[in-house]
Amino acid sequence: MKKSVIAMGIFVTSGVVWVGATWFTGKQIEKRLAEMTAQVNNELKHTVPEAGLEISYQNYQRGVFTSKMQLIIKPIAGVQNAWLKAGQSVGLDEVIDHGPFPMAQLKHVNLSPVMASVRSTLVNNDFTRRVFDLAKDKTPVVIDTRISYAGDTRSDFTLKPLDYGKGDEKMTFSGGNFRLNTDRGGKALSLIGDVQSGLVNTVNKYGQRVQLSFNNLKTDSNSRLTSFDERIGDQKISIEKLDIAVEGKEVAVLEGMILAVISDISRNGKSINSQLDCSLKNLKVQSQNLGSGKLTLKISNIDGQAWHQFNQNYRQQRQAALAEQGLTEKSQELYQQKIMDAFSGNLPLLLKGEPVITIAPLSWKNSKGEATFNLSISLKDPATTTAQAQTLAQEVDRSVKSLESTLSIPVDMATEMMTRISTLSGYNEADAAKLASQQVKSMAAMGQMFRVTTLEDNVIGSSLQYSSGLMTLNGQKMPLEEFVGMFGLPSSGLPEPAMPSEPAIPQ
Repeated sequence: MKKSVIAMGIFVTSGVVWVGATWFTGKQIEKRLAEMTAQVNNELKHTVPEAGLEISYQNYQRGVFTSKMQLIIKPIAGVQNAWLKAGQSVGLDEVIDHGPFPMAQLKHVNLSPVMASVRSTLVNNDFTRRVFDLAKDKTPVVIDTRISYAGDTRSDFTLKPLDYGKGDEKMTFSGGNFRLNTDRGGKALSLIGDVQSGLVNTVNKYGQRVQLSFNNLKTDSNSRLTSFDERIGDQKISIEKLDIAVEGKEVAVLEGMILAVISDISRNGKSINSQLDCSLKNLKVQSQNLGSGKLTLKISNIDGQAWHQFNQNYRQQRQAALAEQGLTEKSQELYQQKIMDAFSGNLPLLLKGEPVITIAPLSWKNSKGEATFNLSISLKDPATTTAQAQTLAQEVDRSVKSLESTLSIPVDMATEMMTRISTLSGYNEADAAKLASQQVKSMAAMGQMFRVTTLEDNVIGSSLQYSSGLMTLNGQKMPLEEFVGMFGLPSSGLPEPAMPSEPAIPQ
């Protein structure tokens, strides 16, 4: 009897502790809502200011074990050309199971204590109704989020399959799964996910039926904020196959596409090193195999503070341009010009760390060989040179330390490429091969005539180096002005002195 009383007391005490803990957790979540929404809004403003969107919450109803509320995404008042128009909004219904052991997690036999488990579902309103139609009136996305007591979150996005068809328009989507992890301050983010397939049938402006489909899209990325308030990290996206057809005929097939970006901080913590890798395993155009390609681009020694200043200036000027943007075609062109001016006007900031740009390689390969192009440019901070440039070489030397490039094109590879292109133009195989051979021989002869390329071992090649006002083209040294003159360009990059105007002839 005594043991039974003790056991009952333990159960009751545990129940009281459970209720007290979940009630306390509910209050803690309510306190943190303002902090979390401010964090999201700051990230939106920082990364996509042109979106003109903000997030807020409403109708918070706190219970003992479960709370409910609604998240609202809407345009910022007074912002023109936001992604949502005035009056439009995207809503998410939020059901919050309180920790330390949320019911939703217990259903999945997950016994690790967390502050809360949140299930988010898209609200069907005037703006989102089209997506619900595609999903047969079911919510197209469900988000399950775990919030730890430390403030870290893990969100699992489930995109539901879509199937829509009306006349010549059709869209199917297999659905997908993505996982987003963030720390409490939003400084560290990671995203991983995949979509099996998708297909879109539509009609272009010429009345032609166009079909685009893809298979196995995957993404894997992570990023973190640096001490100078900019994000670095790794991003990778890949598509196994992308198919484009017009009027039922296959136009192009791209297989094995991969895009990867890597950025990191140098050992001294002051500069950023970045690398872009692009690759395509196979390209077919109208059933003609054109080969595969890849590009590796590296940019090192970007000064971190200068990069932050560049981004700040560019964002501010872009926001100002957005605020002034009108709806007429002329105002759209003016907006684009302002964006280009904002980019080019702040570009000199990025030369502060004297970066090095390297392409090694840019290549294209087919069954007959591989053509490659390599380039390396070491840049200087023009602000370190105060003397006025008197020659073109002095002007170039203000920003360029050195340049080196090489080009290699096997004749057989080039002939095969031109044969495939000629076949696409309607030539039969024999005539296409004959025409391609003539074109490549003519190109090689012209390059040799102008001393731009060489022909050795059946390879069209070229090498170019620059340093301190001297160019070396295929082993031949010459001043920069002489090199520029080879192409009929002005040998001086400096403005010509103004000529005196002639006196007006009396009438």
